[in-house]
Amino acid sequence: MDPISIGLWTTGGMLVLVFIGMRVAFAAGLAGFAGLFWLRWNGFDYDPVKFGKALTISVKIAGQVPHSKIAAQALSLIPTFILIGYLAYYAKLTTALFEAAKRWIAWVPGGLAVSTVFATAGFAAVSGASVATAAVFARIAIPEMLKIGYNKQFAAGVVAAGGTLASLIPPSAILVIYAIIVEQDVGKLLLAGFIPGAFSALVYAGLIIGIAVIFKNVGPPVTGFTWRERFAALPPALPIVAVVVIIIFFVYNPFGDAWGTPTEGGAVGAFIVFLMALYRGMGWAQLKDALLETAKLTVMIFSIIWGVLIYVRFLGFADLPGVFSDWITSLDMAPLLILICILLAYAVLGMFMDAIGMLLLTLPVVYPAVMALNGGEYVTAVDSAFGMNGTMCAIWFGILVVKMAEFCLITPPIGLNCFVVAGVRDDLTVQDVFKGVTPFFLADGVTIALLVAFPGIVLWLPSLAG
Repeated sequence: MDPISIGLWTTGGMLVLVFIGMRVAFAAGLAGFAGLFWLRWNGFDYDPVKFGKALTISVKIAGQVPHSKIAAQALSLIPTFILIGYLAYYAKLTTALFEAAKRWIAWVPGGLAVSTVFATAGFAAVSGASVATAAVFARIAIPEMLKIGYNKQFAAGVVAAGGTLASLIPPSAILVIYAIIVEQDVGKLLLAGFIPGAFSALVYAGLIIGIAVIFKNVGPPVTGFTWRERFAALPPALPIVAVVVIIIFFVYNPFGDAWGTPTEGGAVGAFIVFLMALYRGMGWAQLKDALLETAKLTVMIFSIIWGVLIYVRFLGFADLPGVFSDWITSLDMAPLLILICILLAYAVLGMFMDAIGMLLLTLPVVYPAVMALNGGEYVTAVDSAFGMNGTMCAIWFGILVVKMAEFCLITPPIGLNCFVVAGVRDDLTVQDVFKGVTPFFLADGVTIALLVAFPGIVLWLPSLAG
């Protein structure tokens, strides 16, 4: 059997395992190891005498690959970013953010919901985890909205959708994972996420205001805050701004050389939030919870990466990415139309897989195809299909697929943020949350369309970094 056929059969088997409920990490690792063994033994013409040798070689390859990638310095960003989010929660920065947003913005139609979106965006700037963002604001924002008469489904949908912003706004664990898989600059990708993330929040806010204007009983405005009360709410939220500025200057300093690496920026940010949490009364029990939750989420992410990297190495031996790239570029369709079809495929796939697993499984095959569509890794902007060089295309596509991953966090039946919000609130069912997020599908569709049509939204900041 030829390697391509082995690759297709093994990939099909892995997808079956995922769809019947096996965790992505285990399904990918098992499929990758089985594929490596199958390829090796196939090379030995299935000689029974060579069975042990084929098995030994496969075990060595499978054992070496994960460590070589997991040991990469860039991946140390993930636990520090996650820790920042949990420490910020115990430092009560989330409550301060929501209170500041409420006092300044709640007077507009749907004001509390808009405040929630901007508060989640602010928290996303110090938290790399969408799930954590959704869980935190389900406790803080939903009771406030219900208190003044918001529809509970709509309130839940606002929180679930707002939580997705943590996938795009740096520090973002998914952006770091994308950078590792496609071997691109982490700092530029983190920079690229700022404007699209803020843009997504603005589109959500516009949608909420539109709904509140049309349906008067959906989101009544909140008034009565004095200017003194508004300004008094700003200082408690300033540590968030400080951490964001620090991370930006460690990634890209507009006035000179960067202060350090993104990893160092994440560590410094975590230390500052740690000191703030201690100042605001965080005890040992809360610090222990923050460390344990960070460790759990980090281990989960690293386990997925570990398993998928074995599968990725198998794909390389089977040459499946190269064959897929050749097939994509041979299609008699406009490159932009093919890209749109790929994004639509992500929307469907995301209904059945978690965001990180989906990206890790597909990027090794899809990314080379998209780069080939544009003209290759080293193409210039003049000769490219999408009007950008290879590096910029990698960054642009990364933001698009991460935005698709955000979209998948709220789509049924696997939308993880919806399950988290329902799990935190006893008065909500998963069906309630899914109904509440339905309008935000339209907002995400508009955002993705604009990011595709106007790549400058994504590329302006990273282009400044050179």
